[in-house]
This record gives sequence, structure tokens and C-alpha cells, in this order.
Amino acid sequence: MPFVADSAVVHPRAEIAEDVEIGPFTVVGENVKIGAGSKISSHVVLEGWTRIGRNCRINVGAVLGSDPQDMKFRGDESYVIIGDNTTIREYATINRGTFEGESTIVGNNCMVMSYCHIAHNCVLEDRVIMSSFAGLAGHITIEQNAIIGGLVGIHQFVRIGQNAIVGGGSAVRQDILPFTVAGGNPCKTKGLNIVGLRRHNFSPERISQMKRAYKIVFRSKLSEKESLERLNEEMKDVIEVRHMAEFIEKSKRGLARG
Repeated sequence: MPFVADSAVVHPRAEIAEDVEIGPFTVVGENVKIGAGSKISSHVVLEGWTRIGRNCRINVGAVLGSDPQDMKFRGDESYVIIGDNTTIREYATINRGTFEGESTIVGNNCMVMSYCHIAHNCVLEDRVIMSSFAGLAGHITIEQNAIIGGLVGIHQFVRIGQNAIVGGGSAVRQDILPFTVAGGNPCKTKGLNIVGLRRHNFSPERISQMKRAYKIVFRSKLSEKESLERLNEEMKDVIEVRHMAEFIEKSKRGLARG
């Protein structure tokens, strides 16, 4: 049986795995599902159609699955989906998707620190870290292994590339290229994320190739179209460079350049 504190309120139709722990004064709604091994602290609110994976930690005062803060919302059935082994720290808030069947997704092994906000229809891939007080507007995608610094604000529809890091206090209005470091207000790309790449065991050869690609995109006098053509002609066999090129091609808000 799950352990449920006496003062917690858990709807009888909520689906709670056998070994889940639910702390005092927490509220769990009718359509919530919580996976095995997860621990829900005190004063947490889980509402809407929220799905929490296995071995997650949801800390004091977090609110997951509340209605999207979107004027277009009409009360549709939409979701918050949290992957396995993810931690949501104190007083973080995560809104569900706006329209029928849409989701706000936080992947596996993520860390969402205290007072962060994740708005409707955002997608955080695996192993993303959001530092305290960071805020995401709607429809933002953050790729795997990215790190968002504290007090960062990110504009709706922006994408943050994999293994990128955004410095604390930044205002991000455009896309951040994968494998780079960015920061400032407005946020600008500063260089390749060398330290992060080494920590993730990228070889010196791969890093050297990414440096070359970075220079083509940001340091040359080529237009964006010309730089993409050069990347695709000269470095299409390098997986990371190919991802960088595809990221640029799909950008709707443009790159945050240096």
C-alpha cells in the first residue's frame, strides 16, 4: 500500500503505485497517476491530468498540472507528463497543455529547482537542469543535457539546444545553438561549451570539429544560408555538426548571435 499522510487529500480514482509516499497536506486530484518509488512531499498540489514517472521526487509546495496561463484555454483535457528519476524542487509550478490532448513534458533524470515555472506545451528532454527562479513561457523546447541558470527568462517558442548552457539572469529571446554557452540581456552566444562537452565525454577530436562548425556559423562573414551549405558540404558526417545544422534550419526565432 502507498503511504499517505493522514492530512493528505487523495482522490479515490487517482492511480497511485504501491510504494509511493505522499506527505502531509498534499492534494492529489482524480486524474493523477504516480509511478512506483516516487515520493511526494508536503503541501504539494497535483491536479489535472498529471502523469509522474518512477522514482521521482516532488518537493514542498510544488504545483503540477494546473490550468495553462493561456487566454486560448477552454478547459480541454490536457497533460503534464514527468519522466522517471526526475526531481521537482520547492514551489516549482508546471502548467498543462492548452488544447485537447496536448502536453507539457519534463523528461527523465531532470532537475527543476525551487520556484521555477514551466508554462503550457513546453518540452524538456532528458537530463535538463533548470536553476532556481528560471521561467519558461509557452511552447519552449529544451534539448537534452542543457542547463538553464537561475533567474533566466525565456521567450515563448524559443529552443535551447542540447548540451547548451544559459548563464544566470539572462533574457532569452532567440534560439540557443546546441553545444554553446550563452548569456546576457539580451542573451547572446559566447562560445562553445567546452567544459560541458568534456564532462559528457566528448572526444577532443569531436570538440575540435564543433569548434570549426561554430566559427563557420558565428565568426565567418558568410550568410546563414551560406554557412549551412558549408556545414552540409564539409562536415555532414559529424553527427553533432549535422544536428547543429538541422537546428539552425528549423529555427523560427533565429539564433541568439554573439
